[in-house]
Amino acid sequence: MAEAPAAPNMTPLSFHVPEPRFRPGDAVDYADFDRGEAGAVARPDVAALPADMRGHAYSLVRVLDDEGVAHGPWNPRLSPDRLRRMLRDMALTRAFDDRMYRAQRQGKTSFYMKCTGEEATSIAAAHALDRGDMCFPSYRQQGLLIARGWPIGQMMNQIYSNAGDNLKGRQMPIMYSAREAGFFSVSGNLTTQYPQAVGFAMASASRGDTRIAACWCGEGSTAEGDFHSACTFAAVYRAPVILNVINNQWAISSFSGIAGAEATTFAARGIGYGIASLRVDGNDILACYAVLDWAAERARGNHGPTLIEYFTYRAEGHSTSDDPTKYRSAEERGAWPLGDPIVRLKQHLIGLGEWDEERHAAMDKEVAEFIRDEGRKAEAQGTLHDGLSQPFTTMFEDVFEEQPWHLKEQSAQMQAERKAAGI
Repeated sequence: MAEAPAAPNMTPLSFHVPEPRFRPGDAVDYADFDRGEAGAVARPDVAALPADMRGHAYSLVRVLDDEGVAHGPWNPRLSPDRLRRMLRDMALTRAFDDRMYRAQRQGKTSFYMKCTGEEATSIAAAHALDRGDMCFPSYRQQGLLIARGWPIGQMMNQIYSNAGDNLKGRQMPIMYSAREAGFFSVSGNLTTQYPQAVGFAMASASRGDTRIAACWCGEGSTAEGDFHSACTFAAVYRAPVILNVINNQWAISSFSGIAGAEATTFAARGIGYGIASLRVDGNDILACYAVLDWAAERARGNHGPTLIEYFTYRAEGHSTSDDPTKYRSAEERGAWPLGDPIVRLKQHLIGLGEWDEERHAAMDKEVAEFIRDEGRKAEAQGTLHDGLSQPFTTMFEDVFEEQPWHLKEQSAQMQAERKAAGI
């Protein structure tokens, strides 16, 4: 069939492809960035109807102002001791990232992903949620494990796939699994954790348990079908779950506009499902803690799910396989108007008279030395560069609770063939 000619009296259609504001080499100017005032957003009752919270999906919950002073109804008024623990957890996470990044560059592991600039989003969750609550993370929530006290050495062993790896080398580096810490196995498939978290929450509610669930994904992953399936089930069954979206502005080589940021906020995606939705300054750990605490109380009170968008910035590459200098301006990181979460909490504590530069420098030194020592212990058990650290027979184990006959047969056949080959 011949193609119909364009109508001469009508405006031609145009195809829109979103473009980021700044590309490599561009000067960065966030002068028109509207952060809103710290303390200006109202804190609704935890039982509020989602329809009455529409404005919260378009505003930005902030507690700390530019001088580090806390304002408004979302101020959680945490004790200085709790704030110092949160500060150390963020510093420890950053030191861990730096060590593992260098290890990857040295060939000791194949892959790593840093969360630099996003630490507040995970550390706040670890402090706001109960230890028994189940977390379904994406691949940049290592701070959850660190703040929950999971052994750093075990995390390193998993990254190195060495003899001490509790996952026996079966997972990609950084895809931790820690049931004892309420940390579900990280998956490389985007957003699979969303329906899993909602399912856990529904099961918890159906049997009268008290544990809630929380899950995380990046803003780009909200385009996945699993995200929307999870939102439907969460809304229909009022699942006690917190749906966290980390909007760090960039997926791998792709900015947030490709996922829909030009048209609306990511928090607004919850409105159509009838889910209470909030948008928060992801570099303000007090604000992050406050909204998570609010959402947890809402879930425990059987008032339904909450979707939270954390407006933050990915300061590093997507992973060690990514080079952000190829697609974004080098000035973005330093110009980001919401600052650095560690610096902002440090500034707040100093303003309270509960911290100072000397203690901060001592803390940085202490966590760096701790990470160094843990790294040496982990490397003594082997690195990926050293080759296979687990027996071949482990590939047939842990698939079933009790190993079936056919796997036993295959394992025996493999061992016989390797023996015959002199391996």
